[in-house]
Amino acid sequence: MAFANIIYEKKGPVALLTINREERLNAINGATSAEMGQAMMDFRDDRDLRVAILTGAGTKAFSTGMDLVATAGGENQITAGLSTAFGGFTKGMPIYKPVIAAINGFCLAGGMELALACDIRICTPDARFGLPEVRWAIIPGAGGTQRMPRAIPQAWANYLILTGDQIDAETALQAGLVSHIVPKEEILERAMKIAETICERGPLAVRAAKEAILRGQDMPLDHAMALEDLLEIRLMASEDAKEGPRAFAEKRKPEFKGR
Repeated sequence: MAFANIIYEKKGPVALLTINREERLNAINGATSAEMGQAMMDFRDDRDLRVAILTGAGTKAFSTGMDLVATAGGENQITAGLSTAFGGFTKGMPIYKPVIAAINGFCLAGGMELALACDIRICTPDARFGLPEVRWAIIPGAGGTQRMPRAIPQAWANYLILTGDQIDAETALQAGLVSHIVPKEEILERAMKIAETICERGPLAVRAAKEAILRGQDMPLDHAMALEDLLEIRLMASEDAKEGPRAFAEKRKPEFKGR
């Protein structure tokens, strides 16, 4: 698949999606959003792909969100419906395969919302995080007001959303917004290692676990536990669920087939 504003690569079972607008700090206009949507749908539907990595081109920014220059020029992703903004990845496109955000610099506004929609977030030491939308008389409307309070303690979420202030990488690590701070030159290598680790696990189990996490968040605990039971029962009928214990007993590496 060839794109003008993103780079979409397949490295074995890992998809690498790079927002390729370095000159605009990887801000996202309508064309970029549409391309991201195509790539993410391909990742979702390709049975050979197990994990995706999302990053930004260059060394300055992961993404600074919606391209306000394009917006000032008349382009308005909001009027088209926020479910289509940022390729629909932040709203309206459930993906039960893991997505890793490799945050290499500024991660602001819609860029922060893209990162929040990912399952694992790692960053470089110079990364900066924020939801500055209230500064421009709008709100973080691509999931920021909902995912941020689910990702970090309420006090930190409220502070970031209501002030529009930024925090640095160390503060993000302390708040639980990211899991690791990685040297800039190693960020993609570390993301790939995490992806490869996940790819060694049972693919059906990984997808079921993510589905349980995402769907269970909005359920009362007893309903979420029932969902977990249902997913586990379905999983236990798979060939992979038999291969895992068998490989453990035989002291060998399991050979999962995804069925």
